[in-house]
Amino acid sequence: MGNCLIFNSPTDVSKKSKALPIETTFKLPSPLPTWPPGAYLFPLLLMLMMNLILQYIYILVYTYTLIIKYIYINIGEGFGTGTIDVGGLQVSQISSFTKVWGTHEGGPDNLGATFYEPSSIPQGFFMLGCYAQPNNRPLFGWVLVGKDDTGSLNKPIDYTLVWSSESLNIKQDGIGYVWLPTPPDGYKALGHVITNSPQKPSLDNFRCVRSDLTDQCQTDTWIWGPAGTYGFNIFGLRPSNRGTQAMGVSVGTFVGQTHNENNPGPVACLKNINFSKYSCMPNPRQIEALLQTYSPFVYFHPDEAYLPSSVSWFFNNGALLYKKGEESKAVAIESMGTNLPQGGSNDGAYWLDLPADNKAKDRVKKGDLQNSQLVNIHIKPMLGATFTDIAIWIFYPFNGPARAKVEFINIPLGRIGEHVGDWEHVTLRVSNFNGELWSVYLSQHSSGNWVNASDLEFQAGNKVVTYASLHGHAMYAKPGLVLQGNGAIGIRNDTAKSKMFLDTGLSFSLVAAEYLGSAITEPPWLNYFREWGPKISYDIADEIKKVEKLLPGKLKSAFDKFVKGLPNEVLGQEGPTGPKDKRNWSGDEI
Repeated sequence: MGNCLIFNSPTDVSKKSKALPIETTFKLPSPLPTWPPGAYLFPLLLMLMMNLILQYIYILVYTYTLIIKYIYINIGEGFGTGTIDVGGLQVSQISSFTKVWGTHEGGPDNLGATFYEPSSIPQGFFMLGCYAQPNNRPLFGWVLVGKDDTGSLNKPIDYTLVWSSESLNIKQDGIGYVWLPTPPDGYKALGHVITNSPQKPSLDNFRCVRSDLTDQCQTDTWIWGPAGTYGFNIFGLRPSNRGTQAMGVSVGTFVGQTHNENNPGPVACLKNINFSKYSCMPNPRQIEALLQTYSPFVYFHPDEAYLPSSVSWFFNNGALLYKKGEESKAVAIESMGTNLPQGGSNDGAYWLDLPADNKAKDRVKKGDLQNSQLVNIHIKPMLGATFTDIAIWIFYPFNGPARAKVEFINIPLGRIGEHVGDWEHVTLRVSNFNGELWSVYLSQHSSGNWVNASDLEFQAGNKVVTYASLHGHAMYAKPGLVLQGNGAIGIRNDTAKSKMFLDTGLSFSLVAAEYLGSAITEPPWLNYFREWGPKISYDIADEIKKVEKLLPGKLKSAFDKFVKGLPNEVLGQEGPTGPKDKRNWSGDEI
C-alpha cells in the first residue's frame, strides 16, 4: 500500500545501541471484555406504531419501509461494534501500523519520531492520512479509515511535496517525504502522507472527504521537529471546537508546518452529521461494564488526614447552608440537597460550610472513606460522539493546609490552602469504536493534564491507578513529589501509596448522562451553582508574613511574589463551585 522502507542515506541508522520505547507496542494488561449488546428500543416501538397505522393506511407501506431502513442504518450500529456512521461515511479506527520512516533525533526528549501507514484496513475502506508518534513512549495510537456510502470520499487529484529530510544532518532511517493531498473541488484533505521515496504516493490508496463532512481543526501535541532549530515541525491534530455538543471528529493524523500557529492550513478534521449520532454512545448496561473494567483506584498519602465522603454523608452530618444577610439563620441541608437553591449563578448569595459545633466540624473535615456512593459519574459524548468521557467526580469535605518548597527548605504554610468543599475528578476517555481506554485526564487544583494509557499504572486487570496529593487532593499518575511553581519555589504535591485507597468502581452513583434523556435523574445538589465553602476568614497577608520569618532574606521577596501569583483555589481564599459549574462539564478538559 505504501513505500517499502529503504536505507539509502549516509545518515542511516543500521545499529542502535539502545532500544527506543516506540520499538515496543503498548497493550492494556487484560483483553477487552465482550460489551453488553445495545438495546434498540426506539426502532422496535416505531415498527409497532407503524404496523398499526398500516392496518388502515396501506399507502404508507413504501414510506414505512424507507423510514425503517434509514433508522436501522443509523440507530442499529451501537457502541463497540468497530465502525461508526458519521453521515453517509463509515469510519473505522485502526491501531495496527506499517513503518514508513523514522528519525532518531529531535522531538520530545530528542529521541526522534516514527511515521506509519495504517495496516490491516478492512475491505472497502481507504486511508485518510498517516500516523506519527514520538519515540519516547511505546507505540500506541490510531487513525481513522473511511468507506464511501454516498459519494463522501474522492481520490486526491495530486500531491504537493511539503518537506523532505534530505538536507538534514540527523540520524534517520533513509529519507522521509511529507506530502499534502490535493483534493478535488468540494472535498478536503484530513492529513499528510509520508513516504520514504521522492516518488509521489499512489492516488488510489488515499481519499479526501466531502467538505460538509469536515470541520475546522487545530494543532495539538508536538510530535517532532529537528533539535535546536525552528524549522519544520510535526503536530497532532484535534477539532478546534470540542465539547458535548460539538461534532468535530479527530482522525488521528498529523500536520507538518514551519510555524507554531494553531491553524493547520488546508487540513481539516471530520464532522459527525449523522442525526442518530448518539447511537454509538454506551447504554446504562455498557456504562456499568466500562466502569467495572476501567474504574480507577485512588491512593491517598499515608499522612492524609482529610479523606473524601459522599455528598449525602456531608449533608447528613451537619453541613449548613448560609444566605447572605441572614448568616445567623444557617439551614441544615437535606440528604440529596433538595432544599439547596437550584440553578442561577455563583452570585455570592449562598454558600455551604461545615457544622457549627467544633467537635462535629473536626469529624466532618476528616471525611468518611467507608460510606457508600463516594463517587459521582458523569457520562458525556466527546469528539463527535466517537469517544465517551467518563468523568469521575470525588468530593472532599475539607482541603488541608499546603506546604511549600523554597530551595532546600520545606515550609508549612499555616492556613494557606485550607478551604471547605474540595472537588477533584478523573476522566476516562474511551473509544466508542471498540470500548478501549485511550487516555485519562487528572485534575490538579485549577488545571490538570491528559495522560496516555501507555503511561499509566494498572491494577486488577485494566483498572487505572491514580494518586491524590497530600491535603490538596490533586490527581497524579505516579507517586512522588510534583512541585507546583517555577524553578526551586513551589507548592508541594506529595503522593504515595498507602493502605488508604478508594476503589471507584465499588461505590459510585451515575449522576448525569444528558444524551440518555430522562433515563438518568440528576440529584438536586448537582444543580446547586454556588460555592461549597465560605470565603476565607483569615488574613492571607498575615499568613505569608509568618512563613517569611522562616526564610533567609533573599528568598522572602521571591516567595511573596510566587504566593501572590497562585490562583484563589490553591490559596484557599474561597470555596469552589460544584462539578456542573465547571467549564469541562460540557466542554473538553483542555
